[in-house]
Amino acid sequence: MRVGTFVPAAQFPGQGHSEALHRAVRSAEAAEEAGLDAVWLAEHHFVPYGVCPSAITLAALLLGRTRRIRVGTAVSVLPTAHPVALGEQAALLHIASGGRFTLGVGRGGPWVDLEVFGAGLEAYERHFPESLEVLLRWLRQDRVAADGERYRFREVPVVPRPDELIDGSGAPEAVLACTSPGSVRLAAAHGLPMLLGMHCGDGEKAEMTALWRREALAAGHDPDKVERIAGSHVSAGVAQLADHTADAVEALLKAVPGWLREGLGAHVTVDGRPRAMRDPYAYTELLCRLHPVGTPRLAADRLAATAERTGIRRFALLVEGTGQLAATEENVRRLGAEVLPLLR
Repeated sequence: MRVGTFVPAAQFPGQGHSEALHRAVRSAEAAEEAGLDAVWLAEHHFVPYGVCPSAITLAALLLGRTRRIRVGTAVSVLPTAHPVALGEQAALLHIASGGRFTLGVGRGGPWVDLEVFGAGLEAYERHFPESLEVLLRWLRQDRVAADGERYRFREVPVVPRPDELIDGSGAPEAVLACTSPGSVRLAAAHGLPMLLGMHCGDGEKAEMTALWRREALAAGHDPDKVERIAGSHVSAGVAQLADHTADAVEALLKAVPGWLREGLGAHVTVDGRPRAMRDPYAYTELLCRLHPVGTPRLAADRLAATAERTGIRRFALLVEGTGQLAATEENVRRLGAEVLPLLR
C-alpha cells in the first residue's frame, strides 16, 4: 500500500497567499521525511480554495527540494493548457528527476479560467478527449503531428524524448482524474489509471474501478496489463490524526468549513450557468466519516478497508485540514510514524 499527501495549497480564512504556499512546500518536505510515498499537487486559478496556479511548476520546485519521494500533479487542468507544452514539461521533469514525476490531468470545470486563458467553453465541453490524445501521443512517440478539430500542426520531433530515461524505465506515469462514467471510459480506453476524488465513498469507487476494468478489457488491452494498471489507481481522501477520534473530527470541523465556503464559493462560471455548492459543514462531516480521521488505529483500518472494498492501494490524503503549519507537519509525521507501520 502506498500512502501520499494531497496538497491543494489551501488559503484558509485570514491567511495570505504566501502562508498557504509556504505550508504546501513544507508539508511536502515533511512527507519525504516521514517516509510517505508521494506528494500530489492541486492546481486552481483565481480562488482561495488553492493558490497554486501551476501544479507542474510547484512539482519542479519540490522535485528539486527532495531526493526520494514521488511528486505528481492532481491535477494539471488540460483544457487551459496546450497538450504539447504540458507534455514537454512532463518529459523534462521525468528525466531530470530520475523518474519521480507523475503527470495527473483532468478536465477541470466550466470556470472563468477558460475565458482568461482563451481556451473557450468548448475546450471543456467537447475537446478534452482530443487534448488528452495529443498529450499521450507526445509522451509515447518520437514524432507527433495533429489534424484535429482543436489542434492542427505539422509533424515535429519530441524533444526531450520522455522514454529516454537512463535507467530505461520508460515514459512518465500519467493518471486521469475521473468523476463520471464518461471519464472512466476515457481512462480505460487509453489504459490510464484513475484518480478518484475525496467526495466518493468506497461503494462508488468500487463501481468505478469495476467499470474501468470492464471497459479496459473491451478496448482490447491485455488482461495482464489491465491488472497491472488497476493496481495504480489513486484514491484521494482526508487524513487527520489525534489520540482521540473526537479531537481529530473537531479539528477539521473548526477549520475546513470556512475554507470550503470561501474557496469553493469563489468559483465563477464562464457562461453564467447556475451552480450548486454542498453545505460546507455537512460536507466536512461526510469527509470525516469516509476517510482516515481519528486515531492512528482507526486511520489504518479505514485505509485497509478502502483497499479491500475497491482494490485501490494508492492514497493521496489531504493533511493540511487545520490550516496551521505546525499542526500539518505533526499530522504528516504521525501518518508516517504511527499509521504506515500498521499497514505494512
